[in-house]
Amino acid sequence: MSKDRADAPAPPPIGDGNKAALAKLRAGIDATDDELLRLLNQRAELVRQVADLKTAASVPFYVPSRERQITERLAAANSGPFPTESIRSVFQEIMSACLTLEKRVRVAFLGPEGTFSDMAVKRQFGLSARAIPMGTIPSVFEEVERGNADYGVVPVENTTEGMVTHTLDTFLESELKVCAEIALEVNMCLLARHDVAFTEIERVYSVPIALAQVRRWLGANLPSASLVETRSTADAARRARDDARAAAVGSELAAKLHDLVVLRRKIEDMAHNMTRFLVLGRDQAEPTGRDKTSLLLVTRDEAGILYRVLGAFAERGLNMTKIESRPSRRRPWEYVFFVDIDGHERDAPVSAAIAEVQKASETVKVLGSYPRAESRA
Repeated sequence: MSKDRADAPAPPPIGDGNKAALAKLRAGIDATDDELLRLLNQRAELVRQVADLKTAASVPFYVPSRERQITERLAAANSGPFPTESIRSVFQEIMSACLTLEKRVRVAFLGPEGTFSDMAVKRQFGLSARAIPMGTIPSVFEEVERGNADYGVVPVENTTEGMVTHTLDTFLESELKVCAEIALEVNMCLLARHDVAFTEIERVYSVPIALAQVRRWLGANLPSASLVETRSTADAARRARDDARAAAVGSELAAKLHDLVVLRRKIEDMAHNMTRFLVLGRDQAEPTGRDKTSLLLVTRDEAGILYRVLGAFAERGLNMTKIESRPSRRRPWEYVFFVDIDGHERDAPVSAAIAEVQKASETVKVLGSYPRAESRA
């Protein structure tokens, strides 16, 4: 114990009147907790009955749009003082636990444990899901395609470094659907062993995309340290744990998993550093009224063809939020366009635009229509 803490004055004693008031309040909290437990079990029983009906009807057991409707309704109805921003987190865990009464969801992700993809899985599916770490993005797709996982989570875009090309390329061969997206604020931390001082750091480990997001900060604060690329931020944390002259760039979750301390928080060069993840499944998501549709296009080689394609969306007032091109890998100089537009495939303007685009394209593939992600920390 430090001298300052030892010399600190003791808190004033609680008087008899305050003790009685405190005991009464605590009894009220206990009674409320008992009631919460009763209601949780009541909810669980209703979920069990829903599971029986879903099994009989052979319908999907996980519906992202339904979860969003629940949390949005509760957030709108909240009168406080419970913080509205915490409602989704609390009910995400309640829904995750109740979902295990139907089936424990298996989710493949770009591992290992402790990566930002792992954090995205926990954000979307809660702690009760069975997270399955995979070594590569294509292996996440394969795990879902083979039925070894119900869903997959892969990164697709970062606000600092742009698109994740491995994800886009894998879509060229996959028949999986995008059924949800996750927007995760990525706060980079500098992690090290308990016995490593900031001035002793000679090496910094991390995955290339993470190092790119903290390039300026490292140049200003650790200009002499060498940068060592790793397979993941979790692997970087593991290597820093075994190196007395090193640190890692990664998440606070990775620090907890590998018994490291956080030397600096939020070292990313850009504020609001967000990464977008896609949830892969075999079923199309139902319309919610606030959806996004992702398309894969291979246009014909004609003058003004891209103008015609973009015009099909613009003429119907559809907002295009993303367009990205990649080599098709089928023929030299042939390109595939990945397009995101607001709206669901079943919406009349969207379906009409897609039909028109098909006339001007060799290939049009709907990767999925799904609820737009909430941008939350």
